[in-house]
Order: sequence, then structure tokens, then C-alpha cells
Amino acid sequence: MFQGYTPETIDFLWGIRMNNNRDWFAQHKQQYVQTLYEPTKALGQDLFQPFLDKPGNILKVSRIYRDARLHHPDPYKESLWICIRQDVEWWAENPCLYFDICPDGVSYGFCLWRPRVSTMADFRKAISAHPEEFLSLLTETEKATGIPVTAELYKRPKETADPRLAPYFAWRGNIICVRRESVSKELFGPALGQRAHTLFRQLTPLYEYFNQFKTSG
Repeated sequence: MFQGYTPETIDFLWGIRMNNNRDWFAQHKQQYVQTLYEPTKALGQDLFQPFLDKPGNILKVSRIYRDARLHHPDPYKESLWICIRQDVEWWAENPCLYFDICPDGVSYGFCLWRPRVSTMADFRKAISAHPEEFLSLLTETEKATGIPVTAELYKRPKETADPRLAPYFAWRGNIICVRRESVSKELFGPALGQRAHTLFRQLTPLYEYFNQFKTSG
């Protein structure tokens, strides 16, 4: 069960930002495990509980180590994240619910980062066929969360005969509904997990709606 992060969590994250080398990390590995990795894993397990009976969903908890194949100059990441998504080949093409912590604070919510062109074409067909379903979902999501659903836009938006859908025919990618919290005393303790759980519950209908357009290969 998630008991919360502590100021030592943020101290470690700032430390790895300022000292991204193996010697420093080796000296602070226990701090990483106890104050960052284990709490994040516990938070992921708590957030995943409502999805255990929803087929196809998986939980991913990142590690601090960078993939050596990417040839990044720094061996460690400056953040740790949780991702709930379908079991697909590349997460960025598909919707997910995520939580991320870094030296500056946390962000959590819904993201569809880099959908395929074909995915967005299917999305436009779906909202054209059933506009009320999508518009109602969007309104209810934004009302429940208090957060707008935003997206990167095409420079030349696709055309639609329904003026209500014109803003969404311009959506290209990076579709998000995300809450961000800077570092403060509100970041520490189990209440953060409760806030994330509530937001994930409010965003689940949006996540499940976009899962109908998921890509698997």
C-alpha cells in the first residue's frame, strides 16, 4: 500500500539531476530504492486494482536506468513513472493512464502521445458516426476532473460537415488530460495516492473510449 513520498524522494531526484554518474548513484542506491522506487511501485499496484478485472490491461513501472542502446550520455533518468495501458508493442501509439515524478513535482492523468495517422482517421470516423457519444464524454470528463482535454493540432485541420466536431478534427496527437503538482508539503503522504486514484477513475471512460482505436503492431 502506498504510504507516500517524502522530502528525501525529491532530494534524491535533484541529486541525480545534478550528479548523473554511477559513483554518485552507487552511494545513494538505497535512498533510490527506499524513497523512490518502492513507493512508486506500491502506488502503481494501488492504482491498478480497478483494472485487474478489465482484460488486456497491464501495469508498467519504470526503472531509473536508461537503455544503454539509446547511447544517452547520462546513465540514469531524472524521473520515475507508472503506466496503465493495453498490452501493445509501443505505448506511445496507444492511450494510457500514467503517473510521473521528477525533481520539479508530479504529473498524472491520461495521455495518447503519438497515435498513428490511421488511428486518428478511425477516431474521426467514430465521432462523425456518433458525435453525441464523444461530445458527452468530453463534457463529463472535463466537468469531473476540472481539467481540459487538449491536443497538438494539424496545421491544416481535417474538414467536417459538423461544426461541433471541427476542433477535434484538428487533433493530431499528444491528447492529454493531466494534473500537475509542484513540490510542496501536499506532495508527501498517502493523500497523493488518493488524488491520483480519483483522477484515474474519472479518466477511465476516456481511456476506454480511445482504446477502441488501439494499435497492436
